[in-house]
Amino acid sequence: MSGDGTPQPGSERFRTRERNPLRLEPLIEALPGLGLSVFDGPADPPPGIEIRDGRGVAIDGVLEADFDVIDEFIARHGIDMAAAAEAATLDDATIARRLVDVDVPRADLVRLSRGLTPARLARIVARLDAVELMFALKKLRARRAPANQAHVTNRQENPALLAADAAEAGLRGFAEVETTVGVARYAPFNAIAILVGSQTGRPGVLTQCAVEEKRNLQLALLGLVTYAETLSVYGTERVFVDGDDTPWSKGLLASAYASRGVKIRFTSGSGSEALMGGAEGKSMLYLEARCLAVIRAAGSQGVQNGSVSCVALVLSLPAGTREILAENVLAAWLDLEVASGNDAIASHSPIRKTAKLMGQFLPGTDFVTSGYSAMPRYDNMFSGGNYDADDYDEWLTIQRDWQVDAGIEPVCEQELLAVRRRAALAVQAVFAALGFPAITDAEVELAVTCVDSRQLPLRDRAADVAAADRVFAEGISGVDVARALDEAGFCDVAEAILGMQRQRVAADYLQTSAIIDRHGGVVSAVNDPNAYTGPGTGHVLEGARWELLQALPHVRNVRDFAAEAAVGPAIVAGRVQAQRGTSSREVVVALGPAFGDALRETIGGLDHMDVVAAIVEGITEAGAEPRVIRVRRTSDVAFIGHDGALLSGSGVAVGVQSKGTAVIHRSDLQPLDVLELFGQAPLLTLESYRAIGRNAGGYAVGERVGPVPSNLDNYARSKHIVRTTMLHARETDAVVPDAPAVEVLPG
Repeated sequence: MSGDGTPQPGSERFRTRERNPLRLEPLIEALPGLGLSVFDGPADPPPGIEIRDGRGVAIDGVLEADFDVIDEFIARHGIDMAAAAEAATLDDATIARRLVDVDVPRADLVRLSRGLTPARLARIVARLDAVELMFALKKLRARRAPANQAHVTNRQENPALLAADAAEAGLRGFAEVETTVGVARYAPFNAIAILVGSQTGRPGVLTQCAVEEKRNLQLALLGLVTYAETLSVYGTERVFVDGDDTPWSKGLLASAYASRGVKIRFTSGSGSEALMGGAEGKSMLYLEARCLAVIRAAGSQGVQNGSVSCVALVLSLPAGTREILAENVLAAWLDLEVASGNDAIASHSPIRKTAKLMGQFLPGTDFVTSGYSAMPRYDNMFSGGNYDADDYDEWLTIQRDWQVDAGIEPVCEQELLAVRRRAALAVQAVFAALGFPAITDAEVELAVTCVDSRQLPLRDRAADVAAADRVFAEGISGVDVARALDEAGFCDVAEAILGMQRQRVAADYLQTSAIIDRHGGVVSAVNDPNAYTGPGTGHVLEGARWELLQALPHVRNVRDFAAEAAVGPAIVAGRVQAQRGTSSREVVVALGPAFGDALRETIGGLDHMDVVAAIVEGITEAGAEPRVIRVRRTSDVAFIGHDGALLSGSGVAVGVQSKGTAVIHRSDLQPLDVLELFGQAPLLTLESYRAIGRNAGGYAVGERVGPVPSNLDNYARSKHIVRTTMLHARETDAVVPDAPAVEVLPG
């Protein structure tokens, strides 16, 4: 309010920012009593362990008689008492420094972690800032090279599209592919579709169908999936038991999977206890430390963590992104394979969600996302994706920018079309051989080329789910799928699927951080450990892999830019040296050394002949007399224009570079002090050049001249700077040092 009570206008800039989609995401102050704090909750216990006769009788301030199910499980199965005795001799700062000391081997830190209680683990990593956490994660990752996991779903649960998207994911380098269902009874069909598709894209891709555990295990027993990560754990007893689960039941289920050769990861992540109203006033990091201690004690080889589905809740709090990174570090420190979230939508803001991603992208994790959406967001049945098929180019470019391997490879369009078609045809053949509802040729073709499932014809969903029930009823297995493919002539895909059945029997991929390479070999923390000990060690992106990740389909040969601009009619320069004009109405049009010769169009695609004609027309319209010359001694537009002005009878000239940048100059000015500069060459039209000519003519005949209106594109530099560089380099190549300007022949 002003002094007289009149409302004062607010800031329109503030009002504009309030309409930004980011403002849809509430940022809140910490409320520790509800578990809405990321570090140092009021009910976080003081770290500590009491050992009596080799038995943990108190953990983090809780006596054995008062243990809940989580304390009991950790005390009995999750603490190495010898390591605990060693850890007791070290203070938090010493251990924290070891986490970022390149001279302390990872194996020593993993051994030490087995003697730390959840409260101590959380308190130590909380000492690390964001950069230190990233460094620790780089050092602690289990497997040497990072990898990635894809989500493949669609709203219609169309098997041809599922197979095509899974094949593309495999070809793009994803080591795992996960699907889920909108209708539970579709699970067998979806599992078959991504199994066939993924093995078409690249033999050795591990697959899972995220459904209820009984169904998931049945699919695994049939050999239709090869991994699972659906075993959720929680950091408080109340939330854990509310799901009719205990650490023992989860451990038993993990053993059931592993005993059948199925790779298993648990799922945890900060925020779930607060969301379910059972955080007990404890911080998110402490509760996640409890989860991870349980997971390791249960014998799991890995974990999907990093807040995952609760990411938006964690990011609403101060330091939420740092907490998510800290829990990834904890998991790696505990020697667990880490699938580090980045799959659920974290923010409306591209800047914010990418900032969050960098904590895992730059240091690398075993799986940088626990599900990159390999299809457009519309078809993502995992409640949307943080990154999807529309973001491939950005992801690949950031890998190239940073020289970082984040698990996705560039592929050209024709390769993708071919593998998508083969996968859709393969699953069509399987459905035909097993007597399932037919996949039509139209479905196959649209699955190859469509944007999303909205473009596909609707299937008879009742018939589909009835047929899918046969898979469990008749025990249709991965071997049956391989046999059907072999009989239909898809022998390579059949062999790949049979190879996955052999992998289940060998069970080598039950090792920590295991993936299967293109040749069928298991790569894990056992045979390819992350032996990072400082610069030049660990995973170094170089050689063939670096060459591959640089070769994006949209990378261009820089020489093409100049070649494209060298097409069109030439402007012929005579051999007559240009002299100073005598007419006071003369305006010189001074062309750069390559203008209309080695280069023949502007960066905006305008033919050089047309540009000169437009400038000449403008000069004539203003009542002045145009003369065209070529400046050969320099490629700088200001000096081109100034050289022209020194030769102009009126002292006024227009200087034009080959790429289209122009100036209006006058002879009494310093070379870099121009009358008007037109630097946004991509935005200049023929009318722009005509207006430039009119203004130059106006200056020459003594009229009052208003500057030519200019347009502005804030993205012009990023779009055109490479082409600008190449065109200017070609212009500079045409420079003849100390050569005088020459007249340009008319016409």
